[in-house]
Amino acid sequence: MSVDWAEATLRAYCCADPAQKCALTLELPQPDCPLDQAVDLPAQPGRPARPQLIHPAKVPRRKLGSEAGRVALVHAVAHIEFNAINLALDAVLRFAGMPLAFYQDWVSVARDEARHHQMLSERLGQMGAAYGDCSAHNGLWEMAEKTAHDALLRMALVPRVLEARGLDVTPGMIARLREVGDTATVQNLEIILAEEVRHVAIGSHWFRHLCAQRGLEADSTFAGLMAQYMPGNKGAAGHFNVAARREAGFSEQELLALGA
Repeated sequence: MSVDWAEATLRAYCCADPAQKCALTLELPQPDCPLDQAVDLPAQPGRPARPQLIHPAKVPRRKLGSEAGRVALVHAVAHIEFNAINLALDAVLRFAGMPLAFYQDWVSVARDEARHHQMLSERLGQMGAAYGDCSAHNGLWEMAEKTAHDALLRMALVPRVLEARGLDVTPGMIARLREVGDTATVQNLEIILAEEVRHVAIGSHWFRHLCAQRGLEADSTFAGLMAQYMPGNKGAAGHFNVAARREAGFSEQELLALGA
């Protein structure tokens, strides 16, 4: 291990208990020097035995007008936030040789994601449920594995594609939850949406930094990566939160290419 702060980060990364992982992440020290060599990571980050992970097409879809449907929604977002903790910690530990601000940024993202998971776990408890009660899919982490060899790919395809989808779909979730009077879940999602804009913006910043470092034009590089890794995928069911994506660092050319 090359630096002391990385040891604490690795402990959080390897921790399988969600509550303990959140606590360890929130207590992480601020990185005070860059990582000079990548940390030897396990094949998978720590995660609990439940929820059961299934193919995305097999995850049950329920209407938000029912309590079961709202529990399923909160559980799905809690699962995304749990994976997002591991994704942020993975970026911190995997990609050596970046500027100090890179590690500080992604530790700050991990802390936010831990708070989000705590909020949603508490909300599940208020609804008579718990994280792990519903099945879930592993799409977010599968993309992390595909991009593990290159920080530029990771910055392009995880925060700027998968996490950016949250910017697009969350306003619709909030509107539907307001219609059925679930103000407590709405409050949680409003906090998450506001903070996720910053997370995607951090991904945009470091994607453009790496493009500049390699002499690549960022907009065309992003379009090429989308075509290569996500052919036919232009975002969240054709709907885009253009204002949030602009704030998160998407250029007008990128928005046009996406069809936004």
